[in-house]
Amino acid sequence: MGKTVLVVDDSPTMRQMVAFTLSNAGFTVVEAGNGKEAMGKIGGGTKPDLVVTDLNMPEMDGITLIQEIRKNAALKFTPILMLTTESSDDKKKAGQAAGATGWVVKPFNPEQMLKVIQKVLPG
Repeated sequence: MGKTVLVVDDSPTMRQMVAFTLSNAGFTVVEAGNGKEAMGKIGGGTKPDLVVTDLNMPEMDGITLIQEIRKNAALKFTPILMLTTESSDDKKKAGQAAGATGWVVKPFNPEQMLKVIQKVLPG
């Protein structure tokens, strides 16, 4: 069975692009429109092998989402990639401090994204 990736972004178009890239690479994709929705899916039984999240979203942003995921013992070591238009060092440091594993800047290159995923996702 393929690994499950939780894709969190308030842009339906961006979610579709990421989901398309990951599905074609053999991943099972679960989508959420913001951090609150993502936590609902996790609470509902979704156990992602990887989380790809946007930074700027309504209701719960990416940094808060990462902090919430890291509180969950079962997901403490789950790789989390930030996928965002933000590329400032301050934002990257905030992401790392929250527990992000890596950072991909939009617009993303599908091959580049898959290479980053291969680096952070064991097996």
